[in-house]
Amino acid sequence: MDKSTQQLKKLIFAALLLAITIVFGRIFIIPIPWTHGNVNLCDAGILIAAMLLGPVYGTAVGGLGGLFLDLISGYTQYAPFSLIAHGLEGLLAGWLYKKAGKNKFAQYGANLIAILVMVICYFFADSILYNWAAGVLGIGTNILQGIVGMVIAVLIVPTIKKRINL
Repeated sequence: MDKSTQQLKKLIFAALLLAITIVFGRIFIIPIPWTHGNVNLCDAGILIAAMLLGPVYGTAVGGLGGLFLDLISGYTQYAPFSLIAHGLEGLLAGWLYKKAGKNKFAQYGANLIAILVMVICYFFADSILYNWAAGVLGIGTNILQGIVGMVIAVLIVPTIKKRINL
């Protein structure tokens, strides 16, 4: 397979993961009233993209997935924050996962660092949009959302790697 075909295959797979990220985030959604946000499964798609395709596609799937999900879910005030928070999550997860190589401990660490950055971004988003109390209250739910997404990604990625040559 030549390089342009491989790039096209990655681009198509990234577009599929972007769509899955939005669907996961929209279908599996639990509103959290005291933070004006929600818990959803968009992080699973973002981390899958980052782990399989690397930081560039992880950033695109993360940022655009978070942005579009907020726009169609009625959380437009969060859209620019989600672009940044989930974009950084995808960037860091992809970059650090790539650096981790085959070391499973380092791979989990890469995802946890990316999730932590997402949580920090949403702490500031909630604090700016509402108040510091909302920012603090959102920490637990955002950690939960990230960890659940990571568990799903860690379980699914090995199977995808076996089936799809990227």
